[in-house]
Amino acid sequence: MNLFEITLRLNGFPIQDAKRKLKEIQAIPENEYHDYIEKKRSEIVDFHFRQNPFYQEFLGNKKPERWEDIPVMQKADLQRPLSDRLSKGYTQKNSYINKTSGSSGHPFIFAKDKFSHALSWAEFMDRYQWFDIDLNKSFQARFYGIPLDTLGYQKERLKDRLSRRYRFPIFDLSDKKLEGVLRAFRKKKFDYISGYTSSIVLFAKFLQKKGLILKEVCPSLTSCLVTSEMLFESDKKLLEQTFQIPIVNEYGASELGLIGFTNKHDEFVVNSEALLIEVLDDNGTVVPNGSPGRIVITSFYNKAHPMIRYDIGDTGILSRAGSPKKPVLQQLIGRTNDIAQLPSGKTVPGLTFYYVTKSVIEDDGNVKEFVIEQTAIDAFRIYYTSEEALTEDKEKIIEEALYKYLESGLSLSFERVAVLDRSNRGKLKQFISKL
Repeated sequence: MNLFEITLRLNGFPIQDAKRKLKEIQAIPENEYHDYIEKKRSEIVDFHFRQNPFYQEFLGNKKPERWEDIPVMQKADLQRPLSDRLSKGYTQKNSYINKTSGSSGHPFIFAKDKFSHALSWAEFMDRYQWFDIDLNKSFQARFYGIPLDTLGYQKERLKDRLSRRYRFPIFDLSDKKLEGVLRAFRKKKFDYISGYTSSIVLFAKFLQKKGLILKEVCPSLTSCLVTSEMLFESDKKLLEQTFQIPIVNEYGASELGLIGFTNKHDEFVVNSEALLIEVLDDNGTVVPNGSPGRIVITSFYNKAHPMIRYDIGDTGILSRAGSPKKPVLQQLIGRTNDIAQLPSGKTVPGLTFYYVTKSVIEDDGNVKEFVIEQTAIDAFRIYYTSEEALTEDKEKIIEEALYKYLESGLSLSFERVAVLDRSNRGKLKQFISKL
């Protein structure tokens, strides 16, 4: 066992058991896989109906006889204290606890039991090996954000060192900063790139402007993994042309783990080992493969917290060419973010606001939805819905977070509204630029 896996084990995540379980699932023949899915979805509903008072209440204290009659769980349904949503025997001390990004405008705190979280890591390791990436050995160039408070910053830097990652914070992606990124690629022997799509695309545009090919700058590079945002076909072509390495699309969510991952044949393969992905129409009916609809996901192994027919907030299309064991996403729709331009010249990806939401989320479910709108180069307006209006102290915390992550001197205003405008897909976009 190597350092990365030892770190997981020391934190209570049974990674070896999870890897064995994953191999067992993958060994199930295709002709038996439909039965595996039906068995696991039935087991997880039975478990939470017996062991989780929140889920009992959610089902109206009566378990539906048909899977299709199980109500779809919305993110807003989970905006209540986590202690009210945990299964019997699970606590915040013996479970993995985290917060969603709030990228859909519905932030909440969630829990996963430690085996379920370990299984997520086992799946990531398995997929990364498709491209000869070893999380214990391969050196990652990481385009991500980082907490700016001292404790959070040092914690992430320690995790980077233990995980063989070199992080490029994405809060400022001006040409000056990207020159520094380029220098690092010239000096370091990175094996692969991983990070937010929009940030990596900005770096590619910077390289294109300079007439450079990244594989020539850093010959050790073998692949690039983009995540957290939509990868448009035009951006993928730009990355392929500018980097000259395979571009891999990773689709995941903190509350669920790995959802989809492109293979070497450029198929966007869905995680069928631990999740059930359904695509529903506006009436909650499963649509035929090849038709678009809302993506609804069930986690088979999370016993700490129910994630059953959970509407993740995206829309997509499952391919007709897929099968129960190997479902394929034909198209993923959603998860796009605008770019913010700031007075200092900084270029900031919309996912910067992920880190702002971290500083305003509380486990009392007060703020239900929010969007941040850029109305001028130096002006932002925050629209939100809540049980109670934000206090001046809370507004000040948000202001300070924006100043810390972006820059000082920005004009901020707050407006509490009854409802927030949505796109024609019904998805709430967290960041909107009016420039």
